[in-house]
Amino acid sequence: MLNEFKAFIARGNVMDLAVGVIIGGAFGGIVKSLVDDIIMPIVGAIFGGFDFSNYFLPLSSTVNAPSLAAARAQGAVFAYGSFITVLINFLILAWIIFLMVKGVNALRKQVERKEEKAAEAAPPPADVQLLTEIRDLLAKRPAV
Repeated sequence: MLNEFKAFIARGNVMDLAVGVIIGGAFGGIVKSLVDDIIMPIVGAIFGGFDFSNYFLPLSSTVNAPSLAAARAQGAVFAYGSFITVLINFLILAWIIFLMVKGVNALRKQVERKEEKAAEAAPPPADVQLLTEIRDLLAKRPAV
């Protein structure tokens, strides 16, 4: 069982997945900062200076705090502002990933076209040319 586990871990797909998860986590942090520190303040300034992250509905009569963190300490709240922020975060991340995949696919198509052109334009190796000539000469020779 240990050998099977080693073989599983050593496969390239597992390592690629691990790298993707780590980079994705770091990229998620960058996008979160972009949304929280750049986009949401601009959106808040456009719509009157409010902060989405502090929008909530109290689900208990004991909740009367002005901020979400303090309200959560007092009781249950419906934090729809945080959800809006996370949703915008997700949409930006999905858009960036879409653009990255689109770019990679375009690069792959260019590489494939170059490889096809190179394969079409490249003359056959010398041994193949020689064998082709021998074949053609034998085909022209009268049958004995």
